[in-house]
Amino acid sequence: MTTRGFVATHAKDARYERGLRSFFEYRDLGIKTATEGRVDAHVIRAAAGTGFSSQPHLHETAFQLVYVLRGWIEFEYEGHGVVRLEEGSCVHQPPGIRHREVGHSDDVEMLEVVMPGVFKTVEVASVEGPEA
Repeated sequence: MTTRGFVATHAKDARYERGLRSFFEYRDLGIKTATEGRVDAHVIRAAAGTGFSSQPHLHETAFQLVYVLRGWIEFEYEGHGVVRLEEGSCVHQPPGIRHREVGHSDDVEMLEVVMPGVFKTVEVASVEGPEA
């Protein structure tokens, strides 16, 4: 039996910090440390009193999943247009898909799971690439 990498986190102890996007707060679930960087998982929520803006971008990932826990969020995806995700919605963002956030509710809260745990975000000129 192995216990290496075991982690449990609880909402009552949650700490949220600003992260990749200034208009969101992120709760680290301890997965990146537990998996030695192979996977990251965090809860993302809207940061009160912050302005929203979103530049088209892509992530250099192997896997990215977003599950909406509360509220709603809209993304524009390369080849798919605007997609509205609401409570209970889930999206798999394939590696390198161009996208941008269009908007979100003040109470949005999402679970995001990403592989690898450390990845690069690249800003692009538009959601539809030059090949579109």
